[in-house]
Amino acid sequence: MSYVKLTRDQLAARVARDIPEGAYVNLGIGLPTLVANHFSPDQEVFLQSENGLLGMGAAPAKGWEDFDLINAGKQPVTLLPGGSYFHSADSFAMMRAGHLDIAVLGAFQVAANGDLANWHTGDANDIPAVGGAMDLAVGAKQTWVMMELFTKDGVCKLVDRCSYPITGVGCVSRVYTDHGVFSLGAQGFQPLELVAGFDAASIFSKRHA
Repeated sequence: MSYVKLTRDQLAARVARDIPEGAYVNLGIGLPTLVANHFSPDQEVFLQSENGLLGMGAAPAKGWEDFDLINAGKQPVTLLPGGSYFHSADSFAMMRAGHLDIAVLGAFQVAANGDLANWHTGDANDIPAVGGAMDLAVGAKQTWVMMELFTKDGVCKLVDRCSYPITGVGCVSRVYTDHGVFSLGAQGFQPLELVAGFDAASIFSKRHA
């Protein structure tokens, strides 16, 4: 049966829908940054960026970018009323001390036991540093992953065991993908929601092919 996977913006909106009012949230570099564009104006969520921002808003309209106000991925952002910026050391202290409710991170692989691999694949062009990802993965009260389910070669990123260097051990509790949402627990991956027509069993056939 054919199915239509979620677009990147639809996936970002799906993640935003599950973030509770009043939460303090870090959005990782890459795909997770799109989540900032999908909160309603009256929804109070405090977005933090590891380079030293709290109270980050949606991406600015074209022509209104301020390149002195950027997120950790060097993308222009906005600052909501009451927002603040500060030294990166203070930002990392916030991350490491458990003050973030949720970290939404991208990933190359997520293992069935919750291990996260998101900083290196062995490719010579990969950024040769883990950055703040490991601090976020273990410092936030919950770590969610937002990613496309399959690589460009059709390989599933949900794996039995990570083959790439691990960022955080047993830290992921939920995975949001363009094919559906999965929780992680004692039984490994459990589908919470799938796009219409997509069979979760096909994930495992591709994993073990």
